[in-house]
Amino acid sequence: VNAGLLLLLYQISQVGLQNIPPVTLGVLALNVFLFLNPVRPLTEVCISVNEAIYKKNWQRLLLSPFHHADDWHLYYNMISMLWKGIMLEKKLKSVWFAYIIAVFSVLIGVVYVVLEFLLVKILDDPSYEMSCGVGFSGVLFALKVLNNHYNPGRVSTVLGLRLSSKYVCWVELVAIHLIAPGTSFAGHLAGILVGLMYTKGPLKKIMKACAGI
Repeated sequence: VNAGLLLLLYQISQVGLQNIPPVTLGVLALNVFLFLNPVRPLTEVCISVNEAIYKKNWQRLLLSPFHHADDWHLYYNMISMLWKGIMLEKKLKSVWFAYIIAVFSVLIGVVYVVLEFLLVKILDDPSYEMSCGVGFSGVLFALKVLNNHYNPGRVSTVLGLRLSSKYVCWVELVAIHLIAPGTSFAGHLAGILVGLMYTKGPLKKIMKACAGI
């Protein structure tokens, strides 16, 4: 029994489908569907330096964010997506939010591969070439950056510490890695960097220019 999946469906029913914006609901449905009906085994959809750069399997950039290792991995990511999506989609409107999800999903994979490639070169450790990432958490870290940007001045509690929202992403990045060492530090960091590229850098202007074209 996939207890995490059942709990996720229960939480969604508690919120009510009518209260979930369409793009957020679509992302939840897509992730649940691909968990139950994966396109390929996880080893064939995860993204790594070896697969992306050396083997040119760039289709994994599209597949890896929407597949999850197990039901609890899916649960924690989708519960986070549920609340972030409700807040951000109402703020940004559905079409632009869908555009953000699509761009972030691919771009975070690219940044992740670049970070892992740099680790290979800097640490002279080829094991980072094989580190294979899967799941939606990178996108969620990017959305957390956006949420904090659009709702400044809030205070959040992480491990009992009250922190300004602008620092929460960085503290959670370290905390999650310490609590669950098997999680992808580079994948989460890639999400934060892409979020900052959108809020502080040129990414938002580039996306608007591309949308205009």
